[in-house]
Amino acid sequence: MIYELRVYHCMPGRLPDLNRRFDTITLKLWQKHGIRQVGFWTVLIGENNQALYYLLEWTDLAERERVWNAFMKDPDWLQAREETEKNGPLVARVSNTILAPTSYSKLK
Repeated sequence: MIYELRVYHCMPGRLPDLNRRFDTITLKLWQKHGIRQVGFWTVLIGENNQALYYLLEWTDLAERERVWNAFMKDPDWLQAREETEKNGPLVARVSNTILAPTSYSKLK
């Protein structure tokens, strides 16, 4: 397994809207496409409390490319994203890192 750490750095004040979109729209579409989430986090104490962190699980890079690209082209996703960003973008920038577990990692 490999893991993808994504960090969405939100526009000021838009983190609640991003959380709502994941909770009510995005996760259902991920289920449709077979995207497996490990977890989501927000910052309780730290430098930036306007970021959403989440971890995805993939079998390999080929699965990630195939499944993620299909999701990004899904007309339901494109429409939902457009509707939820009528008042402007939710995310200023995205950080993306692909991680490989160590031999001693609890997650393998």
